[in-house]
Amino acid sequence: MGDQHKKLIEAIEDKRQLLIHTAAKEGLSSPSAVRYSQELDDLLNEFERIHTYRPAALEVQTK
Repeated sequence: MGDQHKKLIEAIEDKRQLLIHTAAKEGLSSPSAVRYSQELDDLLNEFERIHTYRPAALEVQTK
């Protein structure tokens, strides 16, 4: 597992913990919880983008 991969996983876990703590303290619909949820979504989307199998034949090549 590469260093950037580890950092992404750590960032996801840190943001998840922050969201849980904030939601418990302020509620799920608080502005902070919503912001952290969106940031967590972005991190998870990045993780998914990196780890999704994409056959080379289906990738769009730009030249």
